[in-house]
Amino acid sequence: METILEFGSNRVKANTRMLSDMKEVIYDQDWLCTAENVELYYMYRALSLSKNDEQLIKEHGLRYDITVIPPRMLGCEYVKTAGHYHPLVPGTNVTFPEIYEVLGGEAQYLLQKPDGEGIEDVILIKACEGDKVIIPPGYGHLTINASNKVLKMANWVADNFESIYPPIKEKRGGAYFLLETGNKMNKRYDHVPEIRHFKPSNMKELGLQKNKEMYGLLKDPGKLEFLKKPHDHEWVFEEILYQ
Repeated sequence: METILEFGSNRVKANTRMLSDMKEVIYDQDWLCTAENVELYYMYRALSLSKNDEQLIKEHGLRYDITVIPPRMLGCEYVKTAGHYHPLVPGTNVTFPEIYEVLGGEAQYLLQKPDGEGIEDVILIKACEGDKVIIPPGYGHLTINASNKVLKMANWVADNFESIYPPIKEKRGGAYFLLETGNKMNKRYDHVPEIRHFKPSNMKELGLQKNKEMYGLLKDPGKLEFLKKPHDHEWVFEEILYQ
């Protein structure tokens, strides 16, 4: 697959996630033993359509990324991202949130809230083209492409955000594996609750409308302030978590 993304006048080279990078979190280890080391998905970081946009994004402490996940089976499991948690906002006990938008294809976002060696809450959100999904503070997540279409998604996040991968890798995956035969609980966690199924976070108050690309929020960056100061915008996450 072409690993150069044309974004505005820019041609951006992908950071490519290989199967070998994911070996610890794959469910079907028997399949993995003989699988070819293939490219799984492509990440394009810190994007902007123009120099002016680039400067504005930096001034507001934000980052805009795109990820592309072609359809593929990992043995009996649907292709997915490695999964990660979010760091704490400096000076608080609250982790950074994140917003995703499905630009093409379909996505399933698996959110999980850790509780010691177990999981307190698991949420699965199915999102189609145009949908927005907010990852609230306190949750790790991974993205699954269980469709036969190429998934292309974008995200806004605070620019001092750095993903934390080891906790999910140590548990050999997320709280659930999404398989052809259904969802399989990961027994390496001490305890895992049943999945709660939520709708996407298309919140007009934040300018997150289904068929309006969220890159345009750069014209009103105040609506993205909750990404940097989630502790001052608790109402956003209450609305998401208590559907």
